[in-house]
Amino acid sequence: MSGVRVVLIGGTSNVGKSTVARAVADRLGFECLSTDGLARHPGRPWRTPEREVPAHVAEHYGTLTTDELITSVLGHYERLWPRIEELITARATGPGTGPGLVLEGSALWPARVAGLEVPHTAAVWLTAEDAVVRARVRAAGGYATATTGERRLMDAFLARTERFQELVLRAVDRWGLERVEVEEGRSVAELADAVLACADAQEAVGRPSAGRGPGGVEFADG
Repeated sequence: MSGVRVVLIGGTSNVGKSTVARAVADRLGFECLSTDGLARHPGRPWRTPEREVPAHVAEHYGTLTTDELITSVLGHYERLWPRIEELITARATGPGTGPGLVLEGSALWPARVAGLEVPHTAAVWLTAEDAVVRARVRAAGGYATATTGERRLMDAFLARTERFQELVLRAVDRWGLERVEVEEGRSVAELADAVLACADAQEAVGRPSAGRGPGGVEFADG
């Protein structure tokens, strides 16, 4: 796919989308945006030095089952999709659109992206072993020193995060889309290289060219 103007990076929470997206944008001289900036769903349910957990966020993760949490977030992404598609189309094809765009976010649902017929657009999903995601969530939330109630909210968020990735993996495989595995010890630069290699080789949005497997790996003949 020559002349890529929009690179989409999807995946579950805490898989490293924002960090890798910024690295890719820096390489390309593109703007970097997140789908979270279009409309927020209840965010991460742990305290930071700048922010306490809002009451509605605590209630969301404290009262809903994992299935209900998944239904809620998928519904949010479904409602958000028209705005995402409009943004992608405008930046990929509109006159005088300025610099290219790297757009990251869990709202980049594989089935929706697979249906895009927008030129100059590539898509890759980041995935990771559950243990990697779990360690990142617990480190970010200070799980080791958290209260029982705080841990319960983090556990609910993590259960939703792992279930969401399971659904993403199924959808990516079903639609024959590209993904890059995030492994401990694999640097941001290496992940950015992998994303760019995938983007450069795609013949349709998210789909590798003939003879290439997930992550841009070449298949040998015979």
